[in-house]
Amino acid sequence: MRHWFRSYWTEEDTWFYFEVDTDGWVTRQVDLQGPFEQPIAAASLAERQAAQAAGTLADSEKEFGATAELPVQDWDGHEPHDLTIEEFETAWLAARIACQAGARNRATDGA
Repeated sequence: MRHWFRSYWTEEDTWFYFEVDTDGWVTRQVDLQGPFEQPIAAASLAERQAAQAAGTLADSEKEFGATAELPVQDWDGHEPHDLTIEEFETAWLAARIACQAGARNRATDGA
C-alpha cells in the first residue's frame, strides 16, 4: 500500500513531498523550495527507470529532478508529516506543470 508524507529540510529551506510504496521506495517526489515553495522537482521513479533504459536520464533529471535513491527506512533525521493522497496530488500536479514549463530549470540555474 502506498502512503504519502512530507518532510522539511531546514538547511535548504525545502519541503520534500513523497509517495512511497509498500517496500519504502519513493515512487514520486516533489521538492518545493523557499518561502514561496518554488517547485524544483517533480520526479517519478518509473519515468527515471524508463529514461535510464532509453539513455535519456540526464534530460529527464534536468526537467523533473530525481527521486530519493534509498528506501525511507534507511533515512536518518527526517520528521515525516502525513499527507492525504489529495494533498500530495495537488503538490504533484502544480510542480509537474512548473517543471514542464521550465520553471524548475530557471530556479536551479539561479535565473
